[in-house]
Amino acid sequence: MIRDDIKTAQLAAMKARDTATVNATRLIQAAIKNRDIELRTATTTPDDDVLVTEVLQKMIKQRRESVDLYQKGGRQELADAELAEIAVIERFLPQQMSEAEAASAIDAIATELGATSVKDMGRVMAALKERHAGQMDMSKASALVKARLG
Repeated sequence: MIRDDIKTAQLAAMKARDTATVNATRLIQAAIKNRDIELRTATTTPDDDVLVTEVLQKMIKQRRESVDLYQKGGRQELADAELAEIAVIERFLPQQMSEAEAASAIDAIATELGATSVKDMGRVMAALKERHAGQMDMSKASALVKARLG
């Protein structure tokens, strides 16, 4: 499980005195804990690895936005710190689909559902998220679906 990998990496980083990795793994574990607390009242909970993957992808998205803002603001040292955190977070994500694999998966789902226009985008995205959550970035997938249906 991804949670176990994160804990193991944190212990190894502590022993190696790698403060950047220790800090990043602490942030990851805090975000996962917050998500667990949010889901206490939920009627259904996703698979643990799917949940952790969603949290990690959200963290990466937030940091990429921060990097962009820091670079526009001329604060390269802060952007570099965010990029270092992204590198640590990405180590725990499962292997992502290539763009060609994602496009073929989208084509298969669109064909299966009979989707022909952008009006069908919601159904295609729902099926895509259900089958391939954690294997692809849903924001990139959204653009691919829109291009396929548009």
